[in-house]
Amino acid sequence: MDNVMSNFDLVLKAFGLTIQLLVLSGIASLVLGTVLGAMRVGPVAVLAKFAAAYVTIVRNTPLLIVFVFVFIAAPELGWFVGTPFVVKGVVALTLYTSAFVCEAVRSGVNSVSLGQAEASRAIGLTFGQSMQLVVLPQAFRAVVPPLASVLIALAKNTSVAAAFGLMEATARMRYFTNNNADARPEIFITFAIGYIIIVEVMSAGAITLERRWRVAR
Repeated sequence: MDNVMSNFDLVLKAFGLTIQLLVLSGIASLVLGTVLGAMRVGPVAVLAKFAAAYVTIVRNTPLLIVFVFVFIAAPELGWFVGTPFVVKGVVALTLYTSAFVCEAVRSGVNSVSLGQAEASRAIGLTFGQSMQLVVLPQAFRAVVPPLASVLIALAKNTSVAAAFGLMEATARMRYFTNNNADARPEIFITFAIGYIIIVEVMSAGAITLERRWRVAR
């Protein structure tokens, strides 16, 4: 533990990278997942089938395979050549997480009364305007808990990036355990507490948001 405490700045830097991956891929996943969710419930059959196929393929693919594709296979195809590892990590996490966000958003959209969409169309709103102004605001209120679960899973999924050269929290923990074999339990506990803090902050934020929106309805 003396080695960990004397290099605590490295621990903070590692968790900083973990949070960076979480925030960037979380925002990108919410955007892409929402777009895919709108496509799935939209009137354009081709887009709906594409979104459904994407979700089916990605949700049944291990996250590690997605990372392998982005970091190894994609550059062989001429994609992401010279791209920083952090960006590749964000892309891999976004491609994977957006499929789960899509399903959460779709369930929220389906929970909105059909009459809401029909009324918005009756006053002249397009499908896109109806989704943006009427349906999605109500849908997001209903899907705060499942979206929070998806983002919490994302926080833990960032650990996969350790296998691809990103010195985030899990990679730094492995570094310390390799150099301090006699203090492995203490090191594990230290880094576990860090992950717990991140997850608890996210859980508290989701609970606060859910309560606030419940009052607003």
